[in-house]
Amino acid sequence: MRLHRLSLAHAQENTARLLEATIDAAPRLQLAGIEGDAAFLYVREPEDEEVAASVAAVAAAMHRAFHAEQQRLATLTLCPCQACDQIGSLTVKAVAHLGEVAEQTVRDRTTLAGTDVILVHRMLKNSVPIAEYVLMTEPVYGRIADDLKGDATAIEEELEGLGTERLYYLDVGRIAGEPPPPPRAKLPRRLASTGGQVVRTVPYLLGLKRLG
Repeated sequence: MRLHRLSLAHAQENTARLLEATIDAAPRLQLAGIEGDAAFLYVREPEDEEVAASVAAVAAAMHRAFHAEQQRLATLTLCPCQACDQIGSLTVKAVAHLGEVAEQTVRDRTTLAGTDVILVHRMLKNSVPIAEYVLMTEPVYGRIADDLKGDATAIEEELEGLGTERLYYLDVGRIAGEPPPPPRAKLPRRLASTGGQVVRTVPYLLGLKRLG
């Protein structure tokens, strides 16, 4: 059980680091919330159409940041737990939509609500056949550069409760290019990084913090 809790704690920490790097790579977008291993980002009008036009570039920047942090974490850790061992196999995906939302405040916390928000969440469950992609609705696809439109693949998706939507996906890895080379780290630095990770895990192993 302790080994299982260790792996869960490290999975949570690794996910948090990857999400932070990915979010930081898209400074134009505001964070609406973290939902499990996903970040919900948005931008208000009139900037939304400008971002929609450059959504492929934004997704590519997030992809590069994700994989740079992934390589850093994989290089520095000496932990043999399942979460750390599998960090190199994680992938990043993006879905994008342009629509209307309503702000909803509950207990001083503001979130976004509306049919278009539900649509975005439904897009996460799809049949896109590649591991890493940016998946767009027609309003976003209609605003991207013409050369990218030719590279996009159309796909019909049945979105639960919303009917069939025509979506388009791009191979975000191809747009982003080759990831940066993994950093070189000597043993003392790796030991220090792994030691810090272990120290941060102790409260979870002792039950002082809950795994969320």
